[in-house]
Amino acid sequence: MFDVRVRLGAVLNIDAVDRLLPSDGPVRLWVTGVRLVASRPPHDEWIWIEGVRLFPSERRGPQAQILVRVSKLRSESSIQ
Repeated sequence: MFDVRVRLGAVLNIDAVDRLLPSDGPVRLWVTGVRLVASRPPHDEWIWIEGVRLFPSERRGPQAQILVRVSKLRSESSIQ
């Protein structure tokens, strides 16, 4: 198991390279839920981030579930 701290209500800027299957590029997400991926390969740690997409104008978009690399979230653990 690994330690990832993502606060509910945090706003994350997630680059396409840090996502699995990033068909629509980078995403800004207001976090409403987090869950670990149980069936992940060793040395390839991922986490599901659930939330509301935010557009550049800060307008709210649709609800989304995004599979994100844990290493990306460790670097942003101080985001509020």
